[in-house]
Amino acid sequence: MKKSIVLYLHAHQPYRVKDYSVFEVGKNHDYFSWDDSDPNGNQKIIDKVSEKSYIPTNKKLIHLLKIYPDFKLSLSITGTLITELEKWAPEVLQSFVDLVETGKVEIVAETYHHSLAFFYSLQEFEIQVRMHREKIESVFGQTPKVFRNTELAYNNDLAMWADKSGYKGILAEGWDKVLGWRNSNHLYKPINTQNIKLLMKNYKLSDDIAFRFGNRNWNEWPLTADKYINWINDSQDSEIFNLFMDYETFGEHQWEDTGIFDFLENMVPIWLKDENNTFMTVSDAIDSYKVVDTIDVPETLTWADTERDLSAWLGNAMQQQAIKAIYSLSSKILGTDDWSLIEDWRRLQTSDHFYYMCTKYFNDGDIHAYFSPYKTPYDATINFMNAWHDLRFRLNEKGIEI
Repeated sequence: MKKSIVLYLHAHQPYRVKDYSVFEVGKNHDYFSWDDSDPNGNQKIIDKVSEKSYIPTNKKLIHLLKIYPDFKLSLSITGTLITELEKWAPEVLQSFVDLVETGKVEIVAETYHHSLAFFYSLQEFEIQVRMHREKIESVFGQTPKVFRNTELAYNNDLAMWADKSGYKGILAEGWDKVLGWRNSNHLYKPINTQNIKLLMKNYKLSDDIAFRFGNRNWNEWPLTADKYINWINDSQDSEIFNLFMDYETFGEHQWEDTGIFDFLENMVPIWLKDENNTFMTVSDAIDSYKVVDTIDVPETLTWADTERDLSAWLGNAMQQQAIKAIYSLSSKILGTDDWSLIEDWRRLQTSDHFYYMCTKYFNDGDIHAYFSPYKTPYDATINFMNAWHDLRFRLNEKGIEI
């Protein structure tokens, strides 16, 4: 049986809200420009992640793509990251373009601003998806054919939307509670759809790389490419191995000194030693394999935290209030035709802001704290809501009552 690894990497950075005081509301409308000396500033983080992850990862991937004809991968890159790279690191954006120009990399569609708009405003969601598609066409010369929602948030309604919108495939988490007796290593069809196919992340194999690779307390450490490929080769009743993870896994979440780049370089030839093994893009897998069953996901599924639901972003009252507040301004903000105001509002929709407000503890809480530029979730909330109040002030200046 032909076995395929579908490697999909997601690249994203938000516009983080600075320490924005209530005393700035109505006076300073710039929520995102951090002090140049602050290591959590947006430009500083782009510089750091580019140096540690994007530049060496793209260099390594281009090298592998040129050497091994059967190596392919898929990626998605948010509009916010593209905008940041255009402004602060155009040479890094060019390295992504060079990657795609190999002809062996497929770009996956998503929302421009990495938002949860699908659950709050279908109109805004569709605008952001269109914006992202147009940006990808402009920068990379590709029109995405497969869709992934922010944070891999997925349910039956989203699948039906993507099907009606003409996408050939959609991505989701391969969570045990959804799969039941099945596994993620096959092609599926979302319930109540006509043409679209579903690829589900093999979260165990993906997280071995994304989260556990550098953990010296893990009972499988060190994870070598030989050991990892043996696990895959030993899998029974499997066709596709969907390895979905953040781009920043390589060099940022897993630092270079863990051996993550050596692992990537060794994994490809070891997998391809077997003539029955190959790599495929998401579209290749959809075109090459047959659907084995239908998947029903009535409740929203994501790829985050132990619950695999939206609680990482909407699990407490602060998060719920904040996201409802930002979408409550939708019609009035869009009605202004003020691009600067609209763009600031959209940047505040990015899911990361609500992630930083999470108050979970134990393992999930540690992960949230690692990604947050704020000392506490309450600091994240205060800064965000101050920015929201300033949006209202700007609307009032235009004579729009709230």
